[in-house]
Amino acid sequence: MSDVASSANTPLLQADIVLEGGGVRGIGHVGALSVLEEKGYHWVNIAGTSAGACVAAMMAANYSAQEMNDIMRKEVNFNLFAQDSGLNGFFLMEAIHMLRRGGFHTGNYIETFIRNKLMQAKPKPISTFKDLIIPGREHEPKDSIYRYRLTVIASDISQGLMLRLPQDMLKFNQDPEELDVALAVHMSASIPFFFMPLMQKRQDRQNDLVVDGGLLSNFPVGIFDVPNQPQHPTFGLRLVDSLPTPEHPWPTNPTNNVFQIGQALLSTLLSAHDRLYMDDHTFVRTIAIPVEGISGTRFDLKPEEATKLYQNGSKAAEDFLSTWNFEAYKAAYRGNLQQKGRRERLHEEMKSKAG
Repeated sequence: MSDVASSANTPLLQADIVLEGGGVRGIGHVGALSVLEEKGYHWVNIAGTSAGACVAAMMAANYSAQEMNDIMRKEVNFNLFAQDSGLNGFFLMEAIHMLRRGGFHTGNYIETFIRNKLMQAKPKPISTFKDLIIPGREHEPKDSIYRYRLTVIASDISQGLMLRLPQDMLKFNQDPEELDVALAVHMSASIPFFFMPLMQKRQDRQNDLVVDGGLLSNFPVGIFDVPNQPQHPTFGLRLVDSLPTPEHPWPTNPTNNVFQIGQALLSTLLSAHDRLYMDDHTFVRTIAIPVEGISGTRFDLKPEEATKLYQNGSKAAEDFLSTWNFEAYKAAYRGNLQQKGRRERLHEEMKSKAG
């Protein structure tokens, strides 16, 4: 694995980063990371949801964007995400899984694949979050968001809570350091209905069901924010649909039977976050990567589609960095003066135009 900021001609720039979920479209994240790494960015704290958690885990294990791109193109079999050993697409068994266990597929392929890659990490293999404690932060509390290089976002649907992993394992009376990193990624990537929820036992011995982090918080870009002036920026990588036009409106989902309704629900869960409003404070540090209508569950992703996603990520990062200025960001959004809200600002603009 290469040191992404080791070039003598590249300045070392520290940053935190948050990667949104988005299924197989996560290769767009890798395209953006390739440009950020070329510019010398080195990651301090990394957070990810669902597919973003898969990429974030490999980043935390020191894989470069180029290495991740090669792995995704040459080693990942996206079709195996939607298959389980021995079933070979047998619909009746998948339907039984759905009725009895809440999902068609186990998602074990994701966990196994990530675990294998983490064990191959350099300079040392990664197994549990104990291996990801940031040097010099060993004495921070185990539930500190800054103690570990990686934070994985999942959803506890039994209690309706967002989970920060490993920190929130304390709620299950478990040592955060001992949580298996690949298992945490599996939890975060368990798309509702598509993958079976994973169970965690609470202190009262009741079982909680844990699913895809995107259900509650697909893009927690403020997770690493500090109360005062930050020493380095936090960037967000977000997968977005292009705005609809009369020629290219947002696609509609057929809902003529129970199976189509289920698919429509799943599609909405995965894509609705892409169209949500972001306030200025979030938008200004977000690299928005167009996905051009590619679904997060397009497990038969074509090579040309993967290439397009990667290129979109690269271009989005180039465009972002062409106007980004950390000192200007701190002055505008992290100063001591209270910021006006968007509605207040827009109302003032309306009045000035009317006047």
